[in-house]
Amino acid sequence: MLNYTLRRIAIAIPTLLILVAITFLLMEAAPGSPFATERGVPAAVLANLEAKYGLDRPLIQRMGIYIWNIVAHGDFGESYRLKDRTVNDLIAQGFPVTLVYGGIAFVVAVVVGVSLGVTAAVRQNTRLDYAAVGITIGAQVLPNFVMGPILILVFTLWLGWLPGGGWQGGQWQYIIMPVIALSTSYMASIARITRASMLETLNSNFIRTARAKGLPMRRVVMYHALKPALMPVLSYLGPAFVGMITGSVVVDLIFSTGGIGLFFVNAALARDYGLMLGLTVLLGALTVVFNLVVDLLYAWIDPRIRY
Repeated sequence: MLNYTLRRIAIAIPTLLILVAITFLLMEAAPGSPFATERGVPAAVLANLEAKYGLDRPLIQRMGIYIWNIVAHGDFGESYRLKDRTVNDLIAQGFPVTLVYGGIAFVVAVVVGVSLGVTAAVRQNTRLDYAAVGITIGAQVLPNFVMGPILILVFTLWLGWLPGGGWQGGQWQYIIMPVIALSTSYMASIARITRASMLETLNSNFIRTARAKGLPMRRVVMYHALKPALMPVLSYLGPAFVGMITGSVVVDLIFSTGGIGLFFVNAALARDYGLMLGLTVLLGALTVVFNLVVDLLYAWIDPRIRY
C-alpha cells in the first residue's frame, strides 16, 4: 500500500506543475487586457501598470516566477482589479464560507444518496423503490438555479422560517437553504449510481452464496455487498466533493453567501487575470488531490488495484 501511495503522489506532483503552467499560458493567450477601459489607457500609464505587476517581463520568466511563488510560498499573486488585495486574501475571504456549506452539502448528499440507493436496490420493484427513484428523479430535474428560488419562495416568503440570504458568520439558519440547493442534484446522482451498482452486486455469485448460508439480509448488505457496490460511487465522489467545496455561482448569487463561487464570474467579467488564474489553479489542485484520495480509497477497498 505504501509503494502504491508513493507512486500516486509521484504522478500527482508533476500533474499539478503542468496544470499551473498550462493555466498560466491560457490566461496569457486570452485577448484583452485587465487594464483596458472603454476610453482607453494612455501608453505611459499602461506601461507603468505593466511594470508594477511584472507584465513587462518575458513570458517564460513570469511563468517561472509564478510557479516558484506558488510552490515555495503559496503566493497566488495580486488581483489586477481589486487594488491592495492579493488573490490569497480573496481566497481566504470566500473559501472558508464555501467550505462550510459545501462540506455540509457533501455529507448530506452522500448519506441521503447512498441510503436511498441501497434501499431502492434491496427493495427493488416495491413501493419503497418507486418512491426512492421518484425522489431522485425529482431532485435531478431541479438544479440549484431552480431549487434556490423555490426554497426562498417557500421558506422565506410564504412560511417566514428562514432568512432569504446572507451569511452572518455561518449561523445555522443561513446555511440550511444553500446546503439543500447545492446537495440535491448531487444526491440524486449518488443515489442512482448506488442503486445500479448495488443491484449488480446483489446478483453476484458470492452474494447468492452468502444468502444460501442463511445469513440475514441486513448482514449480507452491510458486510458483503456494500463495500464492492461503493466502488463506482467513489469515482464520482472525488469531482463531486471538489465541485461542492469550491462553491456554486448560482448558490452564492441567490443566497448572497459571499463564497468563492461568485469570484469566478466577477474575475472573468472584470478581466482580473490574476484572480482567475489563482482560482483556476486552486480548483485544479483540489481536483488532483481528491482524485488521489479516491485512488487510495480504491486501493484500500480492492487490494487488486494496488498491483
